[in-house]
Amino acid sequence: MRSFVYTSHPSRVIFGAGRAAGIADEVRRLRASRVLLLAGRHVTTQAAQIEESLGSLLVDRFDGAVMHTPVAVTERVLVRMAEHDIDAIVAVGGGSTTGLAKALAFRSGVDQVILPTTFAGSEVTPVLGETSGGTKVTRSSPHIQPETVIYDVDFTAGMPIPLAVTSAINALAHAVEAMYAENANPIVDALALEAITAIGRGIPLLGADLADPEGRSDLLLAAWLAGTCLASVGMGLHHKICHVLGGSFGLPHAPVHTVVLPHVMAYNAASVPRVMDRIADALITATAPAGVYDLIAAAGGPTTLAELGMAEADLDEAARLVTERTYPNPREVTRVGVRRLLGEALAGTRPE
Repeated sequence: MRSFVYTSHPSRVIFGAGRAAGIADEVRRLRASRVLLLAGRHVTTQAAQIEESLGSLLVDRFDGAVMHTPVAVTERVLVRMAEHDIDAIVAVGGGSTTGLAKALAFRSGVDQVILPTTFAGSEVTPVLGETSGGTKVTRSSPHIQPETVIYDVDFTAGMPIPLAVTSAINALAHAVEAMYAENANPIVDALALEAITAIGRGIPLLGADLADPEGRSDLLLAAWLAGTCLASVGMGLHHKICHVLGGSFGLPHAPVHTVVLPHVMAYNAASVPRVMDRIADALITATAPAGVYDLIAAAGGPTTLAELGMAEADLDEAARLVTERTYPNPREVTRVGVRRLLGEALAGTRPE
């Protein structure tokens, strides 16, 4: 008989094409009147639309969010917020922009409205990963979670296919690890399986026609569901590896998730066979680790750490950093095992 504890982390979610047009109403609903707009460098069209919609509510804009959310950047923007008496943040972009919004809100207490332009899903979590001194640290607090998320499928239309693929696999990683988390529960299992199914259905459509809103809508829904999983349960070895490779070795966040995920799944598979069977069924594939690898490869996503800039000479140090602290994972995490896993990810070996 299964026992569990489930804690929800609610956000106001607005989903659908054209919903970004209501951004000013959402700001006013939060009783805010002095907005800082954060915009990713590659979403100028979407940011211009939001800037026009905000009108007199907008008092400052910052387009310099950096991957892995360096604390130094956050501190610079906090000074600007104080100078302009900011009482709300509106963020348009991917994970870097969302991460900066969270870091600012955590330190200042202002409310956030996030408009994602990728499929990662971090916008619905109370989790923040930020870097300082070459180390990435994860924080979790109710004050980090955005108050409102607007999922407008039109805002994903200009996303390059490589970015769409890696951000969707990033979301897949949240769903996969949620299913074998130490505090997994039936609610999260259901959300995770729905997200996995939608990702397996949506990624192949990207290569066929990125302008087709149905595939992007599937992936945007999956981002929300997988992000909710991340918000509800703890993550394991996969996320630890990605934080180390990103924070200490400067590798790009979503591509690292994409390369590493099949290999961590293979590492854990024998310890959670039922979970892997359910994931395989959701993806309509024979085995989950190989199925995820094949999904990535067919979509043209990265499959080797080498192509992301990882050097074989750094693998021993990476394995040491990954294993220097203990954390929940279905299979015991050893330095030898992690070093072998990283070697396979470096080469891009297809998991058996």
